[in-house]
Amino acid sequence: MDTKIKQIDENSLILAKDIILCGGVVGIPTETVYGIGANAFDTAAVESIFKIKGRPNDNPLIVHVHKDYDILTLVKDIPDYAKLLAKAFLPGPLTMVYKSRGKVSEAVSCGLDTLAIRIPSHEGAQNFLKFVNLPIAAPSANVSKHVSPTSAEHVFNDLNGKIELILDGGKCVGGIESTVLDCTGKIPVILRSGLITRDMIAQVAGDCREYVYKEGARALSPGMKYKHYSPNCRTLMFFHEEIEKAVKEYNDELAKGVKAYILCDDNTAKLINVENVLNLGSTDNEIASNLYSKLREGEKIAELIIAVAPEKQDGVMVGVMNRLSKACAQGK
Repeated sequence: MDTKIKQIDENSLILAKDIILCGGVVGIPTETVYGIGANAFDTAAVESIFKIKGRPNDNPLIVHVHKDYDILTLVKDIPDYAKLLAKAFLPGPLTMVYKSRGKVSEAVSCGLDTLAIRIPSHEGAQNFLKFVNLPIAAPSANVSKHVSPTSAEHVFNDLNGKIELILDGGKCVGGIESTVLDCTGKIPVILRSGLITRDMIAQVAGDCREYVYKEGARALSPGMKYKHYSPNCRTLMFFHEEIEKAVKEYNDELAKGVKAYILCDDNTAKLINVENVLNLGSTDNEIASNLYSKLREGEKIAELIIAVAPEKQDGVMVGVMNRLSKACAQGK
């Protein structure tokens, strides 16, 4: 199969819709990361996503719809606080989980009675979703466990020959996946942290909690289970207060002839003053936006990436630390 990258225009949208209606999958941009999308009503198409990615089939998917789509045709109830959150943050990087009506394929939610729905703000994604006018199940468009893609080129590098089309919407500005919020209870609960933070949600909804995943429990959301976001090279991670240990490790590895790089924010880069640095930038949003692209850059030039956590740990950095810790995790 030849994988084509096409700019988003009428011709590419016609091709994309044809692929979707024929049970195929398409690489699509969002404001966070690129996704690999299929018709959420088509079980065979949804199952092909898992096969293409090598994704475990107990890891649920998110359904993407355009901003005018009537999600009440897919879910049973929308709490008042969820309506307020939707008004405040959608379209945007917030996925909301509701009780499902069971209209989409069971393969989407991996047997759960809930459905995760997202309305991306990316103009190209909205154009695609309006054009096909179907709920599109779409996880990140990468090989499972690898670093999530933030450009069409990243998708091509992972899935060349496995999918027919990638819609090129430029570099993703958000950089980390959407916040996933359980809206099935009286109080919203964050299942996966992202650019919409707990404080932001609480200010609108009145309260917000965070779910703590326990090893062995069933995954209620993408990103909860398994090693994720990992570059194809060795990784180590140090907390910010362990900067000296990180630099010592870096120097020791260089002395052994290992191509080591330190991944850190701009403030840390100035403190350590070493040659091989993957600089994530200064602000929270810069760090989030650059995380995956720097991990992918690093795997091309480094044998070892030594990550130093940002000093700031709240807000958007909760989501960044979630991704960084999983990227540097050992095991499955």
